[in-house]
Amino acid sequence: MAIKFRGVDFLEFDGLLTDDERLVRHTTRQFIEDNLIPIIEECNRAGRFPRELVKPMADLGFYGASLKGYGCAGMSNVEYGLVMQELERGDSGVRSFVSVQSALVMYPIYAFGSEEQKQAWLPALQKGEKLGCFGLTEPDFGSNPGGMRTRARKSGKGYVLNGEKMWITSGSIADVAVIWAKVEDEKDNIRGFLVETDRPGFKAEDIHGKWSLRASVTSGLSLQDVQVPESNLLPGSSGLKSPLKCLSQARYGIAWGGVGAAMACYDCALQYSQLRKQFRDQPIASHQLVQEKLAWMITEITKAQLLVLQVGRLKDQDKAEHYHISMAKRNNVWMALECARLSRDILGANGVADDYPIMRHMMNLESVKTYEGTQDIHTLIIGKQVTGVDAV
Repeated sequence: MAIKFRGVDFLEFDGLLTDDERLVRHTTRQFIEDNLIPIIEECNRAGRFPRELVKPMADLGFYGASLKGYGCAGMSNVEYGLVMQELERGDSGVRSFVSVQSALVMYPIYAFGSEEQKQAWLPALQKGEKLGCFGLTEPDFGSNPGGMRTRARKSGKGYVLNGEKMWITSGSIADVAVIWAKVEDEKDNIRGFLVETDRPGFKAEDIHGKWSLRASVTSGLSLQDVQVPESNLLPGSSGLKSPLKCLSQARYGIAWGGVGAAMACYDCALQYSQLRKQFRDQPIASHQLVQEKLAWMITEITKAQLLVLQVGRLKDQDKAEHYHISMAKRNNVWMALECARLSRDILGANGVADDYPIMRHMMNLESVKTYEGTQDIHTLIIGKQVTGVDAV
């Protein structure tokens, strides 16, 4: 049963977008339909990242899309969000790759790097000629990044780095890693370092056996006496607030991406319910319980669309706070996962087959709900903001 995405707009959401925003979404949507949808199930089965799409996505300006200069597209934050939405409607793993390249590699260089570092890396990263990864999470420290054990020790005119990083998107295909480490000579102040992945002592090994994000490269990193010159230190980075600013950029894109995954599941379930006939040769869309599921999904998707649009508008006015982004990430990924589960229910046994995208999205979203701050962590961020006190 061939099901082609038709778009999801219950409350005339498109009327809230500018012509440029609709054009960006249309261009990205068409790219996904023509290039990713035909191959994504094969990639998911094989656990293969579709590297053949790296250059075409660069040509469309997806990498560092909201940054200014250095060859970047200079999109608004809403336009960038719509790109993330459509990428995740295709697959969370592909959106993760673009998010890391943009928000977790290019952004820290843009925000904390020297002009020399920006000129050396940003144009090549934007063109997809160089790929990057972001090394913050460690085997024993995920939700508590401040507990990291990775250390940087001053040595002559440079630093020596030692440590382990885990669950790193694009780790084994990256040319440069943004590594966060505690600097021993600065009372364990957290700083960012650009580490070329061909340096002696740097090792990346892929994590296998994933049931989620199978079309994305996920790696563990090991740094054993890796020497970098002082010029590889991101001079504007200082303290845990620096990597957290990067995470806010990534979480913003994830919030939009959740809407895309939910839209894919909902539209597939809706069309399936209109075509699938059971009991007196009636489409299952005529059943009250099916309509209740569809009504819940479209209501939550619509609310999520309005939430990310408002956060995006605030971001374009430089008014978005980290807790605004936490609300959007927390709500929209939860909503998308529930939509995937309800959609699988509507499809019955067919919901677990990869003739349809539902189970792939569901499994991907289990990871998306966890990374870049778990559901619980974002709950506490919002709770602190509304109460004014830290939870205990």
